Amino acid sequence: WITQEQPGQWRTSKLEGLNVYNNNNESIGEIKELLVDNSGKIQAVVLGVGGFLGMGEHHVAVPFDQIKFVNEPRAGVTTVPAGTGTATTAPPTATTPAPGTAPTTTGTVATDRTAMADRAGPDHAMLNMTKDQLKAAPEFKFTR
Repeated sequence: WITQEQPGQWRTSKLEGLNVYNNNNESIGEIKELLVDNSGKIQAVVLGVGGFLGMGEHHVAVPFDQIKFVNEPRAGVTTVPAGTGTATTAPPTATTPAPGTAPTTTGTVATDRTAMADRAGPDHAMLNMTKDQLKAAPEFKFTR
């Protein structure tokens, strides 16, 4: 029996609505749904892309292995570390991913590492695509 979620485990309910960014630190969509096969393996992530305030948005399904979940706040974003009341900002630095791998973005942001490990979900997700590529992708249609 499992009686409590463990550090490093995320609740899928915390992934819904998660913002997705590209290598240029641009918001490119948000997670709407996870597609799971009959063995329980996550196959794809359905993203809501384009649109404004829910109007004109369409859904795109990308393979699950193309998404990289990130626990730490985005680089270049002002954060307030737990208990300090002092905001810090880190300059973003991006690395070029190897073919077939997800991008990584790093920066130095003062955070409470213990609080990050105990989160019920990641801070955001990364995808190595542009807004235009996602807008041009075939739309995913839900059956029900």
